[in-house]
Amino acid sequence: MPTLQKFASFSHELGKGTHNLTSHTLKALFTNTAPNLSTNAVLADLTDIAAAGGYPAGGVTLDGVSWTTSGGVAKLTITDEVFTAMGASVGPFRYVAIYNATAAGGPLIGSADYGSALTLADGESLTLDFDASTGVLTVE
Repeated sequence: MPTLQKFASFSHELGKGTHNLTSHTLKALFTNTAPNLSTNAVLADLTDIAAAGGYPAGGVTLDGVSWTTSGGVAKLTITDEVFTAMGASVGPFRYVAIYNATAAGGPLIGSADYGSALTLADGESLTLDFDASTGVLTVE
């Protein structure tokens, strides 16, 4: 997965206690419209692709979310997620945005750009490959 770039609003919302990264549900939203990292703040600011082929409206729930601290550095890790199109194609989409599905409004965390639009044919898979060693993001 390409490098996740955090939304500017994430740091502010983290400081306000909006995100509880040890217990809130995080989702990956597929979009073909470029997110604006400076101004987008909540789920409604993004354009979800159509629900089809097993891709649900509002995105894919991420498993294995962990927020740990060691040596004064907090790290968000997420287990790799494999999404497989089933029964129909999924896409096109170019961006995957991570957001907090538990907190009101769905505050945004970060977005990754695949560089060009992807369409998954029925039966094709995409692995959202989150780096377990360095984490999705860190706060020092």
